[in-house]
Amino acid sequence: MLKAFVNAFKVPDLRNKIFFTLFIIAIYRLGSHVPVPGVDIGKLQQQLAKQGNTGFLAFINLFSGGALTRLAIFALGIMPYITSSIIMQLLTVVIPKLQQWQDLGEAGTKKINQWTRYITVVLALLQSTGLVFLFHSGAAGVDIFRTGTFTPPRVAFIVMILTTGTALIMWMGELITQRGIGNGMSILIFTSVISRLPSEGNAILQQGGTGKFVAILLLGVAIILGVIFIDQGQRRIPIQYAKRVVGRKMTTGGSTYLPLKVNQAGVIPIIFASSVLYFPGLLASVYHARWFQDLVNNHLTNQRSFVYMSTFGLLIIFFSYFYTAIQFDPVRTADTIRKQGGFIPGIRPGPPTATHLNDILVRITLPGSLFLATIALIPSVVFAYWAFNQFPFGGTAVLITVGVALETMKQLESQLLMRHYEGFLKA
Repeated sequence: MLKAFVNAFKVPDLRNKIFFTLFIIAIYRLGSHVPVPGVDIGKLQQQLAKQGNTGFLAFINLFSGGALTRLAIFALGIMPYITSSIIMQLLTVVIPKLQQWQDLGEAGTKKINQWTRYITVVLALLQSTGLVFLFHSGAAGVDIFRTGTFTPPRVAFIVMILTTGTALIMWMGELITQRGIGNGMSILIFTSVISRLPSEGNAILQQGGTGKFVAILLLGVAIILGVIFIDQGQRRIPIQYAKRVVGRKMTTGGSTYLPLKVNQAGVIPIIFASSVLYFPGLLASVYHARWFQDLVNNHLTNQRSFVYMSTFGLLIIFFSYFYTAIQFDPVRTADTIRKQGGFIPGIRPGPPTATHLNDILVRITLPGSLFLATIALIPSVVFAYWAFNQFPFGGTAVLITVGVALETMKQLESQLLMRHYEGFLKA
C-alpha cells in the first residue's frame, strides 16, 4: 500500500489531483475553525454539553467536523446537501417528471443536481435560522450571543454567513469531484468524521484510563473489520445473454451477473431513524407537560434506555427495507434485462424475474439491516456500561469512514492501473 502511494506521487497529473484535494480539505478545515461574529464560544459549548451528544445537533456536529461547537462559518457542514439529496431521491419515485429526467442520462442528472443545489440552499437558510434562534432561546439555560448583539440585522448577517458557508462547501465538493481524487462530497464528509477521532479518543483516555481506552480501540478495530466485510458482501445473480441479430451484426451471447449488496441502503437508515427520534425531543421543548418530558428524557432520548435501543433498532430495520425498496426496483430491472436479451437461468423473463429479484432482495436485506442496527446500537451499549460521554466508533462514523476510504482507494487504484502501476487492492 505504501508503494502504491509512492507510485501515485510519481505520476504528475495524479500527484496534482492529490495535492489539489488536500488543498481543498485544508480550506474546509480552516473554515471549520473561524466562528461567526457575536458568539460566546464558551457559552455555546456549555449549552451543547447540557443538551448532550444525541439528537439532530449531534449529527450536524458530526458532519461538520466539530464546527458546530464553535458556530463556525461551516457550522452546518454538508448536512443540508445530504438531506437535499435524500429528498430528491424520494421525490424521484413519486414525481414522474423527475423520473423522466433520471432516464435521460447525463443531461437529466445535471438537471437533478441543479435542483439538489437549490434545495440545499433553502434547507441551509431554514436550518441556520432555526439554529440561531435555538441557541438564542437558551434551550439549555444559556444564551450564546453577547449582550446587545442579537438584533435583526446581526441575525440576518449570521444566517447569511452560515448559508453561504454551506454553498461554499457544496462548491468545494464539486471541485474535488472534477479536479481531484474521489467523490468530493464523500471526501469532505470523511474529513469531518475523522477530524473528531483524536479529541474523542483523548476524552475516553481521560475518563476511563488506559485499560478502557485499549478495550474501546480493539472494539473499534473489530467494528471496522465487520463493516468492511458487510460492505463488500453481495449476492451475485447470474444472467445469461443469448445471441441475437442487431441490423447486419450478430451480437455474441455471454454470461454475467447482477450484484445485489447486502447493505444496499448504506448509512441512510441510521440517519432517518435518528431524525425520527429527534422529533420527540423537539416537541418536548414546546409541549411542557411533565409526563411527556419525563417520557422523552428518560426513554426516547436517553441512549442508555432499553426503550431507546429497541425503538432505534426497529426504526433502522424498517428504513433499511424502505430505502432499499426505493433504490432498487425489481420490475424495472427485470424489464431492462429482458430488453437487452438476457435472462436468469431457470427463471422466465418478465414478472417471474421481478418476483425472483424481489425475493432475493428481501432475504439479503434482513442481515444487512440487523448489522446496521447492531453497529448503531454499540455506542448505546457502551454508554450503558461505561460512563463515557463520547464514543468515536459509532455506527454512522464508521460506516461513512470505511465506505469513503474503500471507494477512494478503488478510484485511485483504477487510475494507477491505467498507468501500469500496482494499485491498493489486489485480486
